Amino acid sequence: MIYKPTKQWLKHFVTLSLSLFVYESFSVPLSATSSPNPDQTVECDLLVVGGGLAGAAASYEGLLAGKTVCLTEITDWLGGQISSQGTSALDERDTQRAQLFYPRGYLELRERIEKFYGELNPGDCWVSQSCFLPNDAHTIISQQLQDAAKKGNGTLKWFPSTVIKDLDIDTVNGGQQITSAVAIQHQPAPNTAPLNTEPLSQTIEDAYTYEDSERFEKNIIRFVPKSSQQPTNWYVIEATETGEIIGLADVPYRLGIDPISSHEPSASSFTNDPYCTQGFTYTFAMEATEEPQVHRMPPFYLQHHQYYSYELERLASFDLVFTYRRIWSPKKGQSDKFGGISFTKPTPGDISMQNWTWGNDYRPGTAKDNLVYTRQQLQATGQLEPDGWMGGLRTETLQKGEDHALGYFYWLVEGTTDSQLGDGVKKPNPNNRLLTGLDSPMGTVHGLSKYPYMREGRRIIGRVYPGYSQGFTISEIDISRIDYRDEYYRNTLSPTTYRSLWRLIDGLEAVFNRNADIDSLKRRTRSTIYPDSVGIGHYAIDFHPCMSESPAEKPGNTEKAGERRGQGLAYPFQIPFRSMIPQKIDNLIVSGKSIATSHIAAAAYRVHSFEWSSGVAAGMTAAFALDQGILPYQMVDEIYLKEKELQALQKKLNESGNPTAFPNTSIFNQSWDDWR
Repeated sequence: MIYKPTKQWLKHFVTLSLSLFVYESFSVPLSATSSPNPDQTVECDLLVVGGGLAGAAASYEGLLAGKTVCLTEITDWLGGQISSQGTSALDERDTQRAQLFYPRGYLELRERIEKFYGELNPGDCWVSQSCFLPNDAHTIISQQLQDAAKKGNGTLKWFPSTVIKDLDIDTVNGGQQITSAVAIQHQPAPNTAPLNTEPLSQTIEDAYTYEDSERFEKNIIRFVPKSSQQPTNWYVIEATETGEIIGLADVPYRLGIDPISSHEPSASSFTNDPYCTQGFTYTFAMEATEEPQVHRMPPFYLQHHQYYSYELERLASFDLVFTYRRIWSPKKGQSDKFGGISFTKPTPGDISMQNWTWGNDYRPGTAKDNLVYTRQQLQATGQLEPDGWMGGLRTETLQKGEDHALGYFYWLVEGTTDSQLGDGVKKPNPNNRLLTGLDSPMGTVHGLSKYPYMREGRRIIGRVYPGYSQGFTISEIDISRIDYRDEYYRNTLSPTTYRSLWRLIDGLEAVFNRNADIDSLKRRTRSTIYPDSVGIGHYAIDFHPCMSESPAEKPGNTEKAGERRGQGLAYPFQIPFRSMIPQKIDNLIVSGKSIATSHIAAAAYRVHSFEWSSGVAAGMTAAFALDQGILPYQMVDEIYLKEKELQALQKKLNESGNPTAFPNTSIFNQSWDDWR
């Protein structure tokens, strides 16, 4: 019988979480052990690893195609950004939203949200046209996948609280393929608390360990192909938030900052820096109350409080920040305005989700505290050894991020300091409470999201193609609207690099003007058009930069110099098929934030609708390749010739309501200024 804690016990635990943030300690083995025999073997056509928006979209299309889809997720919720990570405010560009130009499944998701609440924006937030509750998002997207399975005669095998521990990689038809995958599913041990009682940092090492522990019982699962067809009998789709399968399979990838080049002219360093990735965020939900609440200062607050800030004077309003991502508003408040932004004032019962750069963002950026381990760090910690994989994250940094988020809540309600704006700006706001408990919006006893919102993880380096001798990558200049006539670029880049930059962004691709004077060249006003596009996205290049020193919350710490230089508007962009095909392994398809992008381009290729679009491409590609008996790389191995299989795939995508290009944004149209 599973122990179910009483309300009194839960209340006691929450009090501890907020006042002392003391965690119960469980005996978790710190080193990997030999894999036991699996408790069960499960057959799949598609093994989708990661239940976020990319994984859900891949599963959705696979199910509509009639495939057997095995879907694993480290948490017990589907939806990623909109559920387990708590960022249930859809990041969308106005022009794309005005035309509702999205993949069919994403449009269906928006429609289901509107039907569920009777409106698209039950939170009356001002950051988006749709802000809603994370726990509802899991319910909505789960039903969407179930309905897709019925409609397409597919089979969904859903494995919550499950991580991939090991991969079998063998030579098949002259190339490397994943032939099976071993996973660990965990559930509470008898007479212990339910899942989501402790924060992730306290359970993640246990989740990746084979043996049962005092806290968890484990079910060992081996995933294998359902059929024996050739050239491959299944596909594995990487859809995790940090590129776990990329790290575990040890295919070439990048982390963090790329060096300055003609493709990445706004980079902040002349050398790569794998430790500086964008900040991650433990979101939480807080509710406005009639009466002031009693808030106890967490013991770690004084270590973090000198970091927190409203950031800019035009944002220095509690009501403005509260309503920015307000996810529930049963009663509409009075109209108000601050810093030129209109919103309705919070009323008791309103619920806000917090995701703020100088708030609960945690932004480590050194080898001492980076969250996502580099390949060198994985080797040093034994995670590339057989059965050694432990998730590829630094557990101590996860916990610091959890502390940081709870400290930010205390700052919002009781704080009187502001690290960026000085004294006299921040006032206490005690009429608010942190929402905690298994029935809360985040579905956790402690009130934090089940998994941090990840903006950046491992990014693959694609295969070598003409023009991409170091491997295919989407770069800054492929999407950015930046004015590269700025003196910074002329003075910082070498003459050779500066000339190369302008040859790359010239409107005619510099085909007919190789010897033209640089100042006479006119830059194109569009993103790169890819002949192998399989999806779309549009968002600004938006940075949450790492901090310069360790620890990230160090008083007086600053953002890494130059990291925001590449920030700004982007043209609507495409998802080239080549960005989803890793080196070395032929039956692995990469989706989500782990496709082949540069550090700067990744800052735009990370939001909700893009994740869905990339997942669509992965799911439909896998189903198409199985049906056609072709490997994905074979569809683009002669990219500048007309490859009939690629054309057939693109036609299938477009005809099914999954666009591969934006309207009127072809290579013949040089004016994309209307797309903002």
